[in-house]
Amino acid sequence: MNPRAVTTVVDAKKCIGCGACIRVCPSQTLTMKNKTAHVTGDKSLSCGHCEAVCPSAAIKVQALAPEMMLFASFNLDREWMSHGGMAPGKLAQLMASRRSCRNFKKTQVPADVLWDLIKFGCLAPSGTNSQEWTYTCLKDREAVLTLGAMVMNFFKGINQKAENTLLRKGLKLVGQNALDAYYEEYYESVKEAIDLMENHDQDRLFHGATACILVGSTPEASCPKEDALLAAGNILLGAHALGLGTCLIGFAVEAMKADKSIQERLDIPSRERVHAVIALGYPDETYEQVAGRKKPMTRFI
Repeated sequence: MNPRAVTTVVDAKKCIGCGACIRVCPSQTLTMKNKTAHVTGDKSLSCGHCEAVCPSAAIKVQALAPEMMLFASFNLDREWMSHGGMAPGKLAQLMASRRSCRNFKKTQVPADVLWDLIKFGCLAPSGTNSQEWTYTCLKDREAVLTLGAMVMNFFKGINQKAENTLLRKGLKLVGQNALDAYYEEYYESVKEAIDLMENHDQDRLFHGATACILVGSTPEASCPKEDALLAAGNILLGAHALGLGTCLIGFAVEAMKADKSIQERLDIPSRERVHAVIALGYPDETYEQVAGRKKPMTRFI
């Protein structure tokens, strides 16, 4: 289906001719004729602005799936929250309370809760409203361990290369510093983690998580990595609100980027790219208060 195809429908009997839909439409899909909104454009972002702004419920964007606004864990209030309609202190408290979790209970996350998290992700903004996210759910501990083994084997290979001093220094002489930088920054910690995973049954990669969501994008996305990370941010906050702990696993992302066979073995189409790997489960840790943050480099121009 053409992602810019027009699926907007106006019920002329319900339209009151206020023109609000025309004012907010970014694609000039609608125009006013005889005091009634009409679909006259040949493209649409399918953003739903027109449907959301209509005071008489006269507009539907058929490309939007109604079930994506239905959650198993709670009932969504469909009334639009106005700017300033939420206490900013509560939002900041949620953001500050979300912490990377590295201690999980063995309880499995229900499939409908995983679906709710995906729906949280789909509420994120995306470049040109492309909404070209992809989500791959590892729904149980066994699936998480399967990915963990593939990531571990990848880094075992990298560590073996990094142990070769001649190789590292030779690459550095020709301007390829990546392996030497890896050796200085990660070699020892990765070596220790591999030993703990292989010989001491300690999961130093996914930390005992019982599920995992891989957030990716298709080539049709205009801002693929940015879109995926915005969706991942939604999932992290939504998971905390649902009583789940999360942790972003950057090592898994890097392994999948370098070794395409990992993605293939997970049955993820080669045209997709994974930009975030989120370990999740029910947390086996609690905190007393929120912590601070480092002060960033900031400019006002």
